[in-house]
Amino acid sequence: MLLAAFLFSTMGVCVKLASSHFNASELVFYRGLVSMAVMAAFMRARRTPLATRVASAHAWRCITGVLAMSAWFYAIIHLPLATAMTLNYMSSIWVGAFLIGGSLLFGRAAAGQGPLIAAVLASFAGVVMILRPTLEQNQLFAGLVGLMSGLMSALAYLQVTGLGRLGEPEERTVFYFAVACALGGALGMGVTGISPWDWDAAVWLLPIGVLASGGQWCMTRAYSHGATLVVANLQYSGIVFGALYSLLLFGDQIPLVGWLGMLLITLSGIIATVLRTRHLPRTPAEEH
Repeated sequence: MLLAAFLFSTMGVCVKLASSHFNASELVFYRGLVSMAVMAAFMRARRTPLATRVASAHAWRCITGVLAMSAWFYAIIHLPLATAMTLNYMSSIWVGAFLIGGSLLFGRAAAGQGPLIAAVLASFAGVVMILRPTLEQNQLFAGLVGLMSGLMSALAYLQVTGLGRLGEPEERTVFYFAVACALGGALGMGVTGISPWDWDAAVWLLPIGVLASGGQWCMTRAYSHGATLVVANLQYSGIVFGALYSLLLFGDQIPLVGWLGMLLITLSGIIATVLRTRHLPRTPAEEH
């Protein structure tokens, strides 16, 4: 998961550089196209068959994953990289919010979930803190899209875990997701249009697909074979990588309140992950 977080953060750098010429739909399309080629070669080398018995599970994972990635790419383009990374990594907070909402919906007492409720509320307070400098730049919409990317990522991560429990090879899961990215990006390009080709920006399209393939494979393997609690918490290292890139490569000037907001979201997410696992059945990997 640490390697996945690093690869995704580095991919975010390439997305931001390529966005000088290509729109979000185009970046999703080319990311999927390159990743398809990479994973097809990987599957052939490992002699992994393309056929699957759980096509419906892949379909739901692909739908939520493509929506999450499209929203994340949009946020990366229009927000500081560190901010976009932080909003995307709120998936654990959203899962905690789902648990609280489910308890209220089915009439169960939420009194025992007080610490979880506090963690969720604290995390959204952190969102207000990091988006406060963004509001001054009229980027509220991009911030809301970034929040949506975290919401959809929460659903996608749960489905990735489910595919692992069904015995699906990681490379097959990543390949089908790459196909979905290419199709989803192509549909988006039908709405947003196609930019004229520019080699200065296009040079970043290849590393986007390669880094995405590696990150997706590492993440899928982590969620399929690792303890969910440990994996979910290690993903927050991506915020650190994103913050370093923001400072060193893009010179993003994030006020102190923004950094404090990121710290609050990270701590709240870790606490929420620990608390919510008490409400979920343990997997064989977690018991081990």
